[in-house]
Order: sequence, then structure tokens, then C-alpha cells
Amino acid sequence: MSHAVSRLRAQRLARAVRPFTARGSRAERCAGCRVIPSHCMCAWRPKVSAQSAMCLIMHDVEPMKPSNTGWLIADVIEDTMAFPWSRTEVDPQLLALLADPQWQPYVVFPGEFVAPQRVVSEVRLEEGKRPLFILLDATWSEARKMFRKSPYLEHLPVLSLEPEQLSRYKLRRSKRDDHFCTAEVAALCLELAADRQAGEVLDAYLDVFSTHYLSAKFQLEIDPDDETHTRLKPFL
Repeated sequence: MSHAVSRLRAQRLARAVRPFTARGSRAERCAGCRVIPSHCMCAWRPKVSAQSAMCLIMHDVEPMKPSNTGWLIADVIEDTMAFPWSRTEVDPQLLALLADPQWQPYVVFPGEFVAPQRVVSEVRLEEGKRPLFILLDATWSEARKMFRKSPYLEHLPVLSLEPEQLSRYKLRRSKRDDHFCTAEVAALCLELAADRQAGEVLDAYLDVFSTHYLSAKFQLEIDPDDETHTRLKPFL
């Protein structure tokens, strides 16, 4: 299945001057899920509807990383758009999306780094509008740079998340427990926008992905009837 992140990955690979190899691995990977074929999780891609949309602004190599979770968001949320970030250029389609009156955009970013007057903690929609969550898909240091150097985002409200739970993401953990992977952030946004079921499905799908990815890494068998997989089965 082709979606915004997979297309962005294909575009990035097409202009690469040398082959991209994931750190620590040269193994063959499934084109649909980026996990090695023996642990493929394409059959576990869920189906769920959502009122919300996602706009992923992705740092240069993020679409090519097998551990990137923006791909999972695009698997689950039909209205997911993805754009490459550049300090000097802005995709005209991104600007058109942000100006489209059907959307109510929120930049999702920690409020401690933003002027207080821009920060909101709730999703409140004007009549006839749908929420559009703008996620900076990058490492934490890269995301801070992207936020500072993207003037086209400066007029938008900043949704600051203050979840009680700590990050459960096990693939590329930040040094700070209050930093979340991109899919976790999206799931929390969906919950705030009353897309609770979609958020729960994305969260469950992230758990399945983490299980398959790490089981492949350590050559462990997959149990399709364990708690992690069972949680996702109603949405297949």
C-alpha cells in the first residue's frame, strides 16, 4: 500500500547519491512494513476511521529509517500528509495545506520552548473545521531546529502535550522520558481531538511494530496470540 510517507521515502531514495543502509543492519526488509520478511507485519495493518488529519514534516533521512514511526501513522490515519523539511525551501503544497480553510492546524511541540500566547492544551474546533496536527518528525535536537527555522509555522497555535504516562517506545528512546516517538504523539493528539478509538488503535499498532522489530533484531519468534497482538485483532 502506498501512502504519503512511503512516497516520500521513494523520492528520498531516488535522489540519494549512495545506497541508504539502516544503522547496524544490511538485512533484506519488507517494502510494506520495513521489517525483515520473517517478521513481516503487513497482515497486522489495522483499519480505523478518524476525523483528524496528520501533517508530518520530516527531517531528511527520517523516511528511510526502518524504525521511523511516522510510517505507522500513515498506515492508520488515511488523511496523513508528509513533506520533507528544508531550511531554505518550503513545499508549495505544504503552504496550501496550511491555508486550506477546511483544516484547523495545530503545531505539536512542547510549550516550554514557545511564547505563552501561542500555547494551547486543548483542541477546540471552529464549526465546519477538522483538526490538522503538524508533527515535526525528527530527533529532538533536529525538531527544535526545525521549529525555530520554519517561519511559515509561526502564526499557528502550538499544542503542548502533558501526558501522564512515560514513553514506552523501545526502538530509539530519547534520553528524556518525557520525549515521545512520533506515533505516540499522534495517538495522544487523536485522543484530545475525540478520535479516541483511532488513538487506541495507533497505540496498539505501535506496540505490534515494536514487538516485530525487536523480535527480528534478536531472532525471537512472534506469538500472534499474545496480549500485544490480541489487542489489535478487532481492527484488522
